[in-house]
Amino acid sequence: MKTDSRLKRVLEKGHFAVTAECGPPKGADPKVIKSKGKILKGFVDSVNVTDNQTGVVRLSSLAACVLLKKEGLDPVLQMTTRDRNRIALQSDILGASALGIRNVLCLSGDHQSFGNQPQAKGVFDVDSVQLIQLVRQMRDNGVILGGDKLSEPPRLFIGAVANPFADPFAYRAIRLGKKVAAGAEFIQTQCIYNLTRFNEWMDKVRDLGLDEKVYILGGITPLKSARMAEFMSKQVAGMDVPDEIINRMKSIPAREQRQEGLKIAIETIQALKEAQGVHGVHIMAIEWEEAVPQLIEAAKLFPRPQV
Repeated sequence: MKTDSRLKRVLEKGHFAVTAECGPPKGADPKVIKSKGKILKGFVDSVNVTDNQTGVVRLSSLAACVLLKKEGLDPVLQMTTRDRNRIALQSDILGASALGIRNVLCLSGDHQSFGNQPQAKGVFDVDSVQLIQLVRQMRDNGVILGGDKLSEPPRLFIGAVANPFADPFAYRAIRLGKKVAAGAEFIQTQCIYNLTRFNEWMDKVRDLGLDEKVYILGGITPLKSARMAEFMSKQVAGMDVPDEIINRMKSIPAREQRQEGLKIAIETIQALKEAQGVHGVHIMAIEWEEAVPQLIEAAKLFPRPQV
């Protein structure tokens, strides 16, 4: 099925893709998401819009995607199974396609107990792998779950996430294989600080031949401070920040630590550009969108290709 996704065109033509995350505001002001889009426009191929990340209520991902689309960007709709049952998921998938959204990232989502609505009921009617299958079936076969035929199938480039740093490590590449078999076409990974562990995961990915079946984009989050590095190491589940990275940040005066965080991110991007089977990077700047253009230019990923 043909899509209009810029991200898909960039990857299919063999370019090293660049995507970035864009968190919607905790309010209804459209200017917030538009201003973030203006910062990123021209520097990235597509912009991920998070879906109530960490279970915190924010402007809806779908609404924010439409706002960014109107600003001339290629949004990636992040969709979690935490908050919607299969009826709502399929309805929103159709709605997104009808509104011109051409990329979807399928996730389970952070558990609601982590957010500002801990008493909310998590839905999890389907899991992330089933959501991938569901979107693929709707797009390629033109039917919903149960077999009812769609009058018009959605046109979406289908993505998923992978965490090379979660346990058990031996299962991580196998789980990626399940997502690829379900129909994922691009993968965005957890933030990479431990390149040794990431490369070990890529060895397993290549052994399974998955790098030839799916486009893999390595996750990048520039550190703002040594304190942030320590917090992510100790408090964020599934994150791997080695002591050498924490100590490197600590060795720098506090006022210069953001710049050091950018240097580490640039070095990681350069390493990923050389890694066999890695097709791009996904930058999650966490409310530091101003750093993204600087990072992309320094990593020699600008200008972006014309496709």
